[in-house]
Amino acid sequence: MSATAASGVAGAVGAAVAGVLCAHCGQPLAGEAAPSVRFCCPGCAAAYTTIAALGLGRYYAERALDPERRPPRPETAERFDLTRYTETGADGLARLEMAVDGLQCGACVWLIESVLAREAGVVSGRVNMTTRRLRLVWRGGAAPDGAALGERLVARIEALGYRLVPFDPSCLTKAADRTGRALLRALAVAGFATGNVMLLAFGAWAGIAQGMGPATRGLIDWVSALIALPAIAYAGMPFFRPALAALRAGRTNMDVPISIGVLVVSGLSLAETLHAGPHTYFESAVMLLFFLLLGRVLDHRARGQARATAEHLLALRAAEVAVIQPDGTLRRVPQENVAPASRILVAAGERIGADGIVEQGISGLDASLVSGESLPMAAAPGTTVFAGTVNLDAPLTIRVTATGPATLLAECVRLIEAAETARGRVVLLADRVARHYAPVVHGLALAALLLWWLGLGAPAGRALLIAASVLIITCPCALALAVPAVQVIATSRLFRAGVLLKSATALERLAEIDTVVFDKTGTLTEPSFVLASDADAEALALAASLAAASRHPLARAL
Repeated sequence: MSATAASGVAGAVGAAVAGVLCAHCGQPLAGEAAPSVRFCCPGCAAAYTTIAALGLGRYYAERALDPERRPPRPETAERFDLTRYTETGADGLARLEMAVDGLQCGACVWLIESVLAREAGVVSGRVNMTTRRLRLVWRGGAAPDGAALGERLVARIEALGYRLVPFDPSCLTKAADRTGRALLRALAVAGFATGNVMLLAFGAWAGIAQGMGPATRGLIDWVSALIALPAIAYAGMPFFRPALAALRAGRTNMDVPISIGVLVVSGLSLAETLHAGPHTYFESAVMLLFFLLLGRVLDHRARGQARATAEHLLALRAAEVAVIQPDGTLRRVPQENVAPASRILVAAGERIGADGIVEQGISGLDASLVSGESLPMAAAPGTTVFAGTVNLDAPLTIRVTATGPATLLAECVRLIEAAETARGRVVLLADRVARHYAPVVHGLALAALLLWWLGLGAPAGRALLIAASVLIITCPCALALAVPAVQVIATSRLFRAGVLLKSATALERLAEIDTVVFDKTGTLTEPSFVLASDADAEALALAASLAAASRHPLARAL
């Protein structure tokens, strides 16, 4: 075991025993646990031993447990028939996507990927923290040994304390909705308190200038405290909980200086109110929380829109596909139930539900989703077609070659997710700076406290207030959040504009480009047709009525 791993394991055990917490999952031990007891259950003990044996003890030093999420405690999980969800490609590689319950932070992602990388036969094991999805690729999926390997890999991750279930995008959407609603409620409470406390503060400031008496000023301070303190206790939870979890793990994050600063300012203001002091800062505390929460809400919505981009792309698949039965009859089945080599019928105006090759029919296809071309693509027997494109003119009979996650449309979704979650050079730099920035900020705040209190002889309350100001002003929130948020939003907006971003560093390299050369037959066009000039109203109305029932790009322009 490396020195870093050993220190991580030792630190985890020491902190857990001191705080009577399980060394693995961080949950309180039952009853009056003896000092030698380190784990809440045999599962946690086994998981801890596994992690230590692999030399991954650094996980315990780096993680930050969120009390709002499921702890990484191994439990008896529901067993699924993984063969139903495993896709085996022509290359012999098996692919499986599972949702991961119990992810706490980036350290969990690192742990899962590190454990999988040590397993023989595994080609790739990647965890998407945003969608909480594990994508597994291993060799020999079609063979019995390959199927057994898939079962063993899933059991291996579940033994660490994570629960794996077949991936369902709707569950992700519901979880994101709950988080968004919680942030909106906190923002509303902080906004209500900010508005009212600021009105009282303006009254106090104006009253002081007009000779307001101490009794009236005291009443204003008490009313401000009654509004601000409950609001701070509720609206500050999105910051207090992660900060407490980080401190329990013996580390800091961006929420720690925010929480300390808000609590110190609120505590000093309450002390001033109790002693009829002249300075309270309730309005500053609630206003700070309001603007920080506003940033969190906007960031959450931006990331939700980026996820919706991929979900919208998947929605372009046909919900049901008309499969031609051996007796020539048609049967509508869900898109995911269509087997390769099936024959499907796509009517005019219908969206194609699977990748395939045209067997019968001649038509035009709106393939702008795939090719970017606004002009219809000619489709005839032998033409390769893709899911998500629209059949414009005449019915087509198509022999299916790929469905579900094997289609080109699903591959586009995977590329979008990879580009959103990959980390470019600027993102990595911002993360490194932010990681080292937080300890520096706390050190500066402590130095300011000692300088003003001991060095300059300022009262303890004033010294504390200055230290809290240093914490709040120098908090690296913008540094650590702005760059990743810009990358996510740019990826989403580029896709909506018809540009698929495949690399995390593409935008950074694009900034250095001074010349773009297009190799394209014809002319560069807009993605859709529009009327270039006014036409005769009667003729235009007649043409539009004739084209009303057609999905052809020219008809839609009319």
